[in-house]
Amino acid sequence: MSGLISHIICSLFLAGSRLTTHYKKMTILITNDDGITSPGIRALVDAVRDLGRVIVVAPDSPQSGMGHAITIGDPLRLNKVDVFDGIDSWQCSGTPADCVKLARDKILHAKPDICLSGINHGANHSINVIYSGTMSAAMEAAIEGVPSIGFSSLDYRFDADFTVAKTVAHDLARRMLSGTMPPHLLLNVNIPVCTPATFKGMKICRQAYARWAEEFDHRKDPRGKDYYWMTGKFINMDTGTGTDVEALKEGYASIVPIRIDFTDTKMKEWLEKEWKF
Repeated sequence: MSGLISHIICSLFLAGSRLTTHYKKMTILITNDDGITSPGIRALVDAVRDLGRVIVVAPDSPQSGMGHAITIGDPLRLNKVDVFDGIDSWQCSGTPADCVKLARDKILHAKPDICLSGINHGANHSINVIYSGTMSAAMEAAIEGVPSIGFSSLDYRFDADFTVAKTVAHDLARRMLSGTMPPHLLLNVNIPVCTPATFKGMKICRQAYARWAEEFDHRKDPRGKDYYWMTGKFINMDTGTGTDVEALKEGYASIVPIRIDFTDTKMKEWLEKEWKF
């Protein structure tokens, strides 16, 4: 019996060693839109630093709401910085999408195994995916054939507690690195404001049908010139089930698979039927 137990322990040790070696060979690109000094990206680095070779390329200043903007008319700056202990990191003067493009071409000279973006301070559920720099960075990597995830926390505070978000990020990154992923895999992951004790788990969801109702507050600067400050509120028009908004309200982290191809196939079929060319 003791020999069998020894054999089992030895087998588990060897399996663990192989898994550790497997992870060390994997490259994880991390970026965000809140800037390289944000607490969210530090939490993401800490969450996955044991899963492989982590490389950080992130904006040198906040780039929230930039969507999939890229820099065309201005030069880009890329400087190596010492921000995360033991992690090679660069700050970029461009957008989140610029960061991913430069990381692949000028730093890695190859595709990373996965790309993780975030952890964003604030929700990117539902229609927010259109405006999000966090998700656009992940999407840029997915376009290049790199399985990617954008992480966002519903906690907008600068000193947000990322304990649950780190657990979610580690779990999903480990799953991605442990198996063969579709090359254009792109996930939008949002984490509710909760504690480990109140966290319900994760749910695979669909994107809720919602929109922002914007208003522009008209003001005048000290010199009497007009300016406008955008305000508004999020309106969820989706009364169905299985949405990211619903899951988050119930205390679950929402996982929504996102498509790169924006083609509306149902509308295409309608047009082909109604508009005969």
